Amino acid sequence: MNPLTRINPTELAPPTGFSHAVTATGGRLAFLAGQTALDGDGKVVGATLPEQFETALGNLLTALRAAGGAPSSLARITVYATDIADYRAHAPELGEIWRRLAGREYPAMAVIGATRLWDEQAMVELDGIAVLD
Repeated sequence: MNPLTRINPTELAPPTGFSHAVTATGGRLAFLAGQTALDGDGKVVGATLPEQFETALGNLLTALRAAGGAPSSLARITVYATDIADYRAHAPELGEIWRRLAGREYPAMAVIGATRLWDEQAMVELDGIAVLD
């Protein structure tokens, strides 16, 4: 049984690629550190935002699985992007990547513009909170 319930009030604009609210019942929390497009050698890979997003999301999901969770366990994700206009321009493609890697159950989510990330070549970073069964 999934301890999360996704809530999308009809009074709010329909969410696309996120949930307006997520409640959790029971379970353990997993706090997921920010993940960028680092490969196993610690080098940023990917020349485009979608390429980096796919690697960063894959890294986040790897950490989540190691903690005993699954994509459906995600309650909250924060995305930090160095170019919000580029992020918005690629939103349909980023949504496809999300659905392929994480499915169609969306966490509460925010996208925040950042001047730069820890790794200077990184264009995007994701962190999150998951509720484990």
